[in-house]
Amino acid sequence: MSAAVPVRLIKRDLLFILEKLVSLVEEQHLETLARQHGIRQKRNDGGIGKTLTAFIRRADEGTLSRLLVETAILLAASRTNAATVLRDAASAYKVDTDAIALKVKQEFAAKDKAKKTAQLTAKTAKTAA
Repeated sequence: MSAAVPVRLIKRDLLFILEKLVSLVEEQHLETLARQHGIRQKRNDGGIGKTLTAFIRRADEGTLSRLLVETAILLAASRTNAATVLRDAASAYKVDTDAIALKVKQEFAAKDKAKKTAQLTAKTAKTAA
């Protein structure tokens, strides 16, 4: 059986592996994966798993390869220490987690500042009236 698997994975191989992995991933993680790729679930369409499987069947090899890595990371993170798995994945793919953390902190700070400004404006409008 293993002799039939080519050295380099082709679309058929990637589809087979992804379909098996997707069936193991929890629905909340499938939603994350789908959102990452701009996939939206249609109403009464059989769930996010079915929608994601339909997307996978139409995807090219590059997209399938990315989905394979992302699905493996999500599956491993859900089964073991998520922080360690994500840190290892970030290290392997040279993702600057410090820069991402800083950007997220700045976005939250900006949202908090805008919220406080809106509350202050609402308060002054009430006292003026």
